[in-house]
Amino acid sequence: MLSQAAASAPAAPLALRELLVEAGDLKRVRSAGRFGSIAERLFARGWAHLTGGVPPEEVALEITATALAATRLCDLDEAFLSAAGLTDEQVTGVLVAGFDAVTEPVDPALRERLRERLRNRREMAEGRVPAFVAALAEQPRAGVTCPGKPRILFEPPENHAEHCLVVAVYGVVLSPFYRADPGTVFLAAMAHHFHNAAMPDAGFTGEMLLGDLLGPVMRETTEWALDELEPELRGEVERARAVLPDDATAEGRAFHAADAIDRVLQIAQHLRGASTTMGQVLDDMELVHAGPVKDFHDRVLRDMRIP
Repeated sequence: MLSQAAASAPAAPLALRELLVEAGDLKRVRSAGRFGSIAERLFARGWAHLTGGVPPEEVALEITATALAATRLCDLDEAFLSAAGLTDEQVTGVLVAGFDAVTEPVDPALRERLRERLRNRREMAEGRVPAFVAALAEQPRAGVTCPGKPRILFEPPENHAEHCLVVAVYGVVLSPFYRADPGTVFLAAMAHHFHNAAMPDAGFTGEMLLGDLLGPVMRETTEWALDELEPELRGEVERARAVLPDDATAEGRAFHAADAIDRVLQIAQHLRGASTTMGQVLDDMELVHAGPVKDFHDRVLRDMRIP
């Protein structure tokens, strides 16, 4: 049983809320010539590094730094900026500026470690991308389900690769608050839906209808994904997944906080879009923004009675 002091202490760091809201949009950002969302691509990249033998903590820092920089920069990433003719110093400046724009609330020590990944970028080994990566990217999430009630679906649905990546990034960012090992949290999150590479997602409702059969089905389908990994990496993944069942460890708390936050923010994003007003778009977000033709734009909209 928790002590009174522990029960009254914050269970999560409120200061990180806005960053997590914004970073979750990596599940929805796409660009011409690139397949899938940024989150989906970072999920595949993370697993390529892991199968290439890169230690999980190194992968965690690399992918998290990249994701946080992309929160504002989107696909204005190292590959594009370099191809567009920027010098290495200029590329670094842009990436660090994007990172700094959103990460002020991050634990200072972790923030510096992540920024260092962008300042001193390095080549990291890549191995084969396991088949479960593409399967998870093709597997849509169930939406909102509750036993005995029809599901609530929001379009377009996120996929399991996107969810796992965002939970992994959230977990790393949250890890200092829980004094958790970021590499373990990251790896657990990247692997926590292994079963859904093969198992269609019917949500909580489907799980309850399976009843006692749920455990065996999940174990079998999880094993299929684990079988794709070489013995050393498989052992690391299994040890990381040991934190998933409960919140008895710091790593378990960091993972479950990240998972719950992402699940609810995903739905909040749909509701936020549906409730956005034209006043917010035109006034707060300056859809028709300052520039040499701003006055003309305003006159056109007024005379056309738009909105």
